[in-house]
Amino acid sequence: MSSSAAGGAGGRLSIVATPIGNLADLSDRARKVLASADLIAAEDTRHSSRLLQHLGISKPLLALHDHNERDRVGRILSALEEGSHVALVSDAGTPLISDPGYIVVREARKAGYAVSPIPGPCALVAALSAAGLPTDRFLFAGFLPAKRSGRRSALAELAGQSATLVFYESPHRILDLMQDVVDELGGDRECVLGRELTKAFETFYGGSADSVLAELQADPNGTRGEFVVVVKGAPAVVDGQAIGLDSDKLLQLLVAELPVKKAAKIVAEVSGLGKNELYQRALQFKGD
Repeated sequence: MSSSAAGGAGGRLSIVATPIGNLADLSDRARKVLASADLIAAEDTRHSSRLLQHLGISKPLLALHDHNERDRVGRILSALEEGSHVALVSDAGTPLISDPGYIVVREARKAGYAVSPIPGPCALVAALSAAGLPTDRFLFAGFLPAKRSGRRSALAELAGQSATLVFYESPHRILDLMQDVVDELGGDRECVLGRELTKAFETFYGGSADSVLAELQADPNGTRGEFVVVVKGAPAVVDGQAIGLDSDKLLQLLVAELPVKKAAKIVAEVSGLGKNELYQRALQFKGD
């Protein structure tokens, strides 16, 4: 069904991207859409009130966050049925990208109302554009599990992905995440971290996972602000063998630093070779 084929008379939902730090990044179109909206659904009404005040806009606000989205869908659909123009914003960046809004957008489209994106800032795209890592294929995994066991399991599942990996992380878990990247993906995996993107203290850290972790630990501001973590993908695998990867050399290097089982597991994930075969070869290298 076309998103404008049914529903209320002229009801419209606009998905409005807002600045991730620098207020000058708000587009003129986004400003006009917010000014024309009858109702603004916001992740945090206090935060959005400050943005609207800065813009000189006064509109009714409806809190819409992870914990109440299902309960608020009916209110938004009723507004659309009455012909209202509803704007959806998150605290920063593009709504639905690791932010609330999926349920509302899905239900609005299902009901046949017009749903229009108002493009603008997005932290993952901003980080990718400046990281200097491959962007032809990337996998955005948002926030990984808060508990270390879940986070490590998630990283282990992604270890063989050839696409560039992108994560979001909070300041109080960034060191733990980078240690897990070192342990699960390897200390030599290339990474770029963007901290406080578009803000006054925007900082990029780049290099191997080991060196980035050390740089964060040495920086007194290294655990302040919000982070986008960009990790180079594993070498592409063709016919069970990673292109351009010398698995024996990698295995020898890892065996010198890690337990045999761990070294074999890492090489298996990045090369596509069998873990048991690599384990036996690792034992030989360990004995040499």
